[in-house]
This record gives sequence, structure tokens and C-alpha cells, in this order.
Amino acid sequence: MRQLLLLVFMLLSFSLFSQTKNADKLLEKGKLLYRMDKGSWYGTDHFLSNFPSKKDSIGGYLSYEDTNNKIRTIFFSRYNPDRILARYEFETIPTETPISIDTIHHQVTEEEKVLIAVRSDTFQRIYKQTNSFYSHYENTSLNIIPYRNERSIDVYVVTAPRTHGVVLIGNDYKLSYSHKGEFQKEEKLHNSLIQLPYASEKGASKIQSTIHSHVKSDLITETDICTLLLYKEYVEWTQHIVVGDKLVSIFDLEKTTLFTMKRKVFEKLYKQEQ
Repeated sequence: MRQLLLLVFMLLSFSLFSQTKNADKLLEKGKLLYRMDKGSWYGTDHFLSNFPSKKDSIGGYLSYEDTNNKIRTIFFSRYNPDRILARYEFETIPTETPISIDTIHHQVTEEEKVLIAVRSDTFQRIYKQTNSFYSHYENTSLNIIPYRNERSIDVYVVTAPRTHGVVLIGNDYKLSYSHKGEFQKEEKLHNSLIQLPYASEKGASKIQSTIHSHVKSDLITETDICTLLLYKEYVEWTQHIVVGDKLVSIFDLEKTTLFTMKRKVFEKLYKQEQ
């Protein structure tokens, strides 16, 4: 496998990989989901540490990109979703220190109102007891990430671990809404959930790359990219490979680059190294 990876790197250097328009779009969307989820991470940590008296009043939180490409994270009231408890502004790529924190202006904006509505609708669908579409695993939580474009709103649901030392790929979903927040459809992005370790066991060789296969799509998903970027500072491996029906996606965590190649070419290279 290590020799195969060397061949992959050589192919990269000679630009023998093809990068599709769909892959480009997935990469950009995955990066934005990562930035928004990162804002939610830091915003939640700061809010719970600095406003403990408001903890029981939280109805939920979400992050979005503003017109200046900054990330805003809001916490809204459980008693009145139109009331904002705190509004954070982060850099384009969020850090632990927010640019600003606003706990004075409580009025929700029209954009925030729609995003809160679709987030709340998604939450109800996920935890509705009669809905078997969504799977729930022990020691995990489901993170809700609304994504708004010019024509519609996509809400991504990503499974996150509650234990340290593992990265979870799979058990993720995409819900589609109109630009007004009307529900349209829901879909599973993976058929299962897999667990990847941060690092190799003591005494074992360092993990260079990890891999998983796709049944539902040919390409890596935007949620895969989001998750990989969120944990890249914690894992020892720097590359992740996704094997689809016809294509193989190769994502470089350090360079944040995505390349695709035909699966039959990838398998041919692999067999040559056996």
C-alpha cells in the first residue's frame, strides 16, 4: 500500500489526475461546511464557558457565512427562536478568539430566521421517534449544518464522536429546502458509519493514508471533506482515499486539495504493487 501511495504522489506531480467540475464544487462546499462547523465549535466552547447562566435558555445554534466571507455563529432562545442570546463573528477560517461578540442586539435577521426555522425542522425530523430514516449510535451526536445558496437551502447532518481518538465517516444526511424554508426532500449520503483512528497503535508503523468506499456516489462527499478538515490537526495521516463505483477521490488534508481518477486505473496500479 505504501508503494501504491508513492505511485499516487508521482501521478499527482505529472498531473495525470482529472479534476471534475463536480469535484471542484464539492471541495468548495466541503471547505465552507468546515469553516461553519469550526465556528460552531469555538462559539459553543466560548458561550458555555462565559455565559453559564444562559445555558438552559439555549434553543440551538448555527453558523453561516456573511457577505464579507466571515463566519457568524448565533445562539437562539428555546423560549423564542426570534431572540438571539449571543452572536459571534469569526475570521474567514475561525480561530478560538472571535472578532466580536454581541449579546445586546437580540433581534433576529430575516436570513437568520429562515436558517433557524430549517434547523429546527431538521432537528424535529431527526429525533421524531416514528422516523426510522435516521440512525443514532452510542457515544455520538448529530451536528446540524445549514447551508444557504442563492436558490435553496441544504441542511447537512453529520455524526460526531463523543469519545476522543477517532474520526467518524458516514451516517450523514442532506435535507433540501426551498429558499423560503419549505421542506423538499431528505437523503442519506452514506449507507453506514466507519471509525478511523487518529494514529497507529504503539509500536506499529505510522498511518500514511486512510480509505473508505462509497455505494451511493462516485465522489467524496462534502461532509467527508468537512470532517477530514475538522480533525486534520489531530490525526497522523495526511491523505484519505474514497473509492466509488467508477471514480476514486484522493483528498490531501495538508494541502486541502482533491483529485479524482478512474477506479479501474487505481485498481490497476494497486494490482501492480501486489
